[in-house]
Amino acid sequence: MAGEQQSIVTLDLEGVLVPEIWIAVAERTGIDGLRRTTRDEPDYDVLMRYRLDLLAEHGLTMSLIAEVIAGLAPLPGAADFLAELRRRTQVVILSDTFEQFAAPLMAQLGWPTILCHRLDIADDRVVGYRLRMPDPKQAAVHALQGLRYRVIAAGDSYNDTTMLLAADVGFLFHAPANVVAEFPQLPALDDYDTLLARITAALT
Repeated sequence: MAGEQQSIVTLDLEGVLVPEIWIAVAERTGIDGLRRTTRDEPDYDVLMRYRLDLLAEHGLTMSLIAEVIAGLAPLPGAADFLAELRRRTQVVILSDTFEQFAAPLMAQLGWPTILCHRLDIADDRVVGYRLRMPDPKQAAVHALQGLRYRVIAAGDSYNDTTMLLAADVGFLFHAPANVVAEFPQLPALDDYDTLLARITAALT
């Protein structure tokens, strides 16, 4: 039974708890190509190379991106949801964002633990990125299971699906129709109250 084993929750960040950062940058700069996210492109390396090319082409600085991020807030209801969830169990954010992007948003969410990547920045320009490891979300789930945790996960995009399928219980949350259609085995939820109830039920 689930109650005989300790559980831990892993959550995606963008699209689940906070807005999509790159879409916010696209809206600020008018560069429509930056609207492309992991909801559209399953290969994260392909997506990031595309983004870096656009940043270089348009001369966008890290300072401008940081200014955009500073103006973002968690999605409505996200902070309360996360606070309540953390009262019930341990939570780890597994994200394909970057340390330099995440910090202002983590402050608004009460500094939950986040495992993510790192950007290479030189002369106020994003010149590269360092992925911590291949498929880090799935690897994190397997590592936690290796520590004898039962993992309950939620995410919204293609890059979350290996995490969700590896977890003992996985939910799509705020996922677009294309991802929902391709992964019918994953329950698709759209509001925090329902997600909290489903996670709580899985904890017991």
